[in-house]
Amino acid sequence: MAVHVQPVPLTRNLVGRLSATRSADVRARVAGVLLKRLYVEGSDVKAGQALFQIDPAPLRAALDGALASLAQAEANAANAHVTAQRSRELLPSGLVSRSAVGQAKAAVGTARINFGYATVTAPIGGRAGQQGVTEGALVGQGTATLLTTVEQIDPIYVNFDQAAVDIEQLRRAQVAGNVTVAHGSEVSVQVVLADGTPYAHTGTLDFLDVRVDPATGAVALRGIIPNPDHQLLPGMFVGVRLTSGEVKRGFLVPQAGLERDAQGPYVLVAGADDKVVQKRVTTETLAGPNWIVTAGLADGDRVIVSGTQHARPGSSVAAVNAAAPAEASPATADVAAGAPAAAH
Repeated sequence: MAVHVQPVPLTRNLVGRLSATRSADVRARVAGVLLKRLYVEGSDVKAGQALFQIDPAPLRAALDGALASLAQAEANAANAHVTAQRSRELLPSGLVSRSAVGQAKAAVGTARINFGYATVTAPIGGRAGQQGVTEGALVGQGTATLLTTVEQIDPIYVNFDQAAVDIEQLRRAQVAGNVTVAHGSEVSVQVVLADGTPYAHTGTLDFLDVRVDPATGAVALRGIIPNPDHQLLPGMFVGVRLTSGEVKRGFLVPQAGLERDAQGPYVLVAGADDKVVQKRVTTETLAGPNWIVTAGLADGDRVIVSGTQHARPGSSVAAVNAAAPAEASPATADVAAGAPAAAH
């Protein structure tokens, strides 16, 4: 197979787990009897949408009592003001009345807030989960009872780890000038589903931790993926194809064409005179079924990818050209794979 120098994306295949971008617990903030659920479990809700109704009668009564107390305090303050106009000695009594009005207004404000809490609304937009408490139950007594959870899953997070040594190697390659490293949102994150199918929408890198987990030697990363159809759900394990840079000048060599011995990796090349030449190479990483070779090859070299057991350095071979994997039809690929280089 003739190999040619080209820019090659640097891709790592990892494993990740999906999680919601935002998750909010919906709790009862006042005490009362839960009357009814106002949403369909598992459906999408909007921020501010009513989800539950707590019996408002006791809270309405408390608000009415606070309003009555405010009216009484305002009447007392008005009377005290009139009296103070007649006798300046009674002015301190007027100050006390105005203070009582302020306290009554604060009590009315608190009662209004509590009355509003009788209708429990969604704090964020997203998918509302299962109902946690049934109708007729007393909620919010002493603690804020959890009623349900709303999760935002479009977009959705994918959390995964990458070995710290891989990240360090990538940085060294960048310093050497062999690799262009992407940063932040330039880093591509592709989710691969359980059946091996790539997810339709490609995401970007959202977070890179600044510390290495001493237990695993890995760094935590997080991607953010568009999820308009809600096909991806929190908790799912998925494959992650992370493209974090590009080799400026690389060769794609099929795995079958690269061998190793005590001195390291090498390939066998059919020279212009069809004699086998061993070439020591430097590899970067795997890119699908191919190795990325960054040094040791020349543009146009014919790498032996099949029948290597018959080829020895210095021997003459009858080389048969094999099409590149991406260009070969199934029939051509079968013939090429089954046509070894015959040694003389």
